[in-house]
Amino acid sequence: MDSDFIYGINPILEALEQGKLIDKILVRKGKSDESIEPVRQAAKHYQVPLTVVPQEKLDRITRKNHQGCIALTSPIDFYRIEHLLPEIFRKGEMPLLMVLDGVTDVRNFGAIARTCLAAGFHSIIIPSSNFARVGADAIKTSAGALMQIPICRELQLARTVQFLQDSGIQVVAATEKADLPYYNTDFKVPTAIVMGSEDDGISDAIIRKADLLRKIPMNKRFDSLNVSVAAGIFAFEAVRQRIQ
Repeated sequence: MDSDFIYGINPILEALEQGKLIDKILVRKGKSDESIEPVRQAAKHYQVPLTVVPQEKLDRITRKNHQGCIALTSPIDFYRIEHLLPEIFRKGEMPLLMVLDGVTDVRNFGAIARTCLAAGFHSIIIPSSNFARVGADAIKTSAGALMQIPICRELQLARTVQFLQDSGIQVVAATEKADLPYYNTDFKVPTAIVMGSEDDGISDAIIRKADLLRKIPMNKRFDSLNVSVAAGIFAFEAVRQRIQ
């Protein structure tokens, strides 16, 4: 058994029951027999993402008898924002959060985590699915930042955004669809900054929910930046305002 994954139905069920940190579970496409159903139910119960993949992907991870399912383990603990946010307020601190909507590149995720730690963010909020794996590569790219900043993994990002708003957090979406630039924002109040995926940006559901839409002014011949670079620009504008 490898330190990065667990294979086989019973070992995965035992790992979930024992509270082992699981990043996601991969299930073979087309596997419809009842033996896999306990894994599906356990994944749902413990709120662990489950993804259906081709047989070839499982075989690339291990050629041993995986029985059609492999669990990828996580090197970090995951938090829940509804537990973390009250603690931030209790300490008398002004919440500053980063919400990542569909960032699938491990290097971008690691770079953003490094930026957020340097900028003093309280947490990074990520979705349970359609996201970069929180594994060894992400830890390395973040220069260890992912081991130091709380990562909240949430099942429904739109519902999480609503929770933040109900808790007095302004939600600022970084999008080229905005009319106003990022520096035309008061970041001194409790704030969550939302960054979108590398290809599609922020989902329409989150765009509609956001309190503010803000963009980074750019040369007309170029209309996009790497998401980790854009996150850094927003993050350190918040820092600049808060230290004045």
